[in-house]
Amino acid sequence: MFNLPAALKEDFIARPPTLADAEIVTAIIAAADIAETGRSEASLEETLAEWQSPDFDLANDALLVFAPDGQPVGYADIEAGAHPALPFMGVFLPPHPAAAAVGAYLMQWGEARVRQNLPRVEPEVRVALRCGSASTYQPLKAVFEAADYLIIRHYFRMMIDLDAPPPAPVWPEGITVRSAVMGQDERAVLQVRRDSFRDHWGYVEEPFEEDFQRWLYRWQSDSNFDPSLWLLAMDGDTIAGIALCRPHLTGQEDVGWVSTLGVPRVYRQRGIGLALLRHAFNEFYRRGQKQVGLGVDASSLTGAVRLYEKAGMYVALQFDLYEKELRAGRDISRQSLDEA
Repeated sequence: MFNLPAALKEDFIARPPTLADAEIVTAIIAAADIAETGRSEASLEETLAEWQSPDFDLANDALLVFAPDGQPVGYADIEAGAHPALPFMGVFLPPHPAAAAVGAYLMQWGEARVRQNLPRVEPEVRVALRCGSASTYQPLKAVFEAADYLIIRHYFRMMIDLDAPPPAPVWPEGITVRSAVMGQDERAVLQVRRDSFRDHWGYVEEPFEEDFQRWLYRWQSDSNFDPSLWLLAMDGDTIAGIALCRPHLTGQEDVGWVSTLGVPRVYRQRGIGLALLRHAFNEFYRRGQKQVGLGVDASSLTGAVRLYEKAGMYVALQFDLYEKELRAGRDISRQSLDEA
């Protein structure tokens, strides 16, 4: 255990959470989210699903901080994701007089945890720790900047209001649409996702089977999973594009969510992405949703923001991605479309 910053009293307690702390941590995440964006999509189910995922080590990848009066005042966790060279740290700080000092401690802890994993990363590969915040939430941004993190990217949450029936999709000749069939389509869907996202900034290749187990777990552990909203654009028996949607956001029953929209390079510039998006909008409208949202890289290499604007979406929130390099080396993530 590390020493708490001098700004914290000695009787602050920092420890790894246990499964019994799931409700406490969910409440911390919700309070921090509300302070940051005005609302939260945190749920106990999601907290437990993350903690019990096959590649998450609760005893070492998460930290919970309590004030002297027993009040929980901070939480952080680390996801290695596709590769331990580019982990992401979630930092959650509800409003509290000691929030800045708690945040400083959590940043120190996160960096030390990532350094423990350096032996798992090829010695010539660059290692950097990332974290993020809504662009307007200064308390959390100040914590990152005080720890020498720099903004490297912006992301948008884009929305469309469904006050009237959205335009019908126009499908290219030979392209049809259907819902995924569970037990049949999962591997092909993931392959299309991988083929699509290889052209996204920051993409890191990983072995298919490891990716498949992690990806499928995240979907199947969510009670909000509805395979009828896995929408597949079909070119005969070949999947030409995917729109993987969730019926709603947690706590926002009237907001549908497009988790993944992807079209492989060979099928782009044919209108498939726009048709899939409009098909999803129409399905959400039929189900009574008042809004539909998605997340997107603000500087998307494939021009996704322009596509979403063409479909009638607007920017509702901006998030800033921060990074701190912990070891220089070869960057294994995609930076441009010019890369092989």
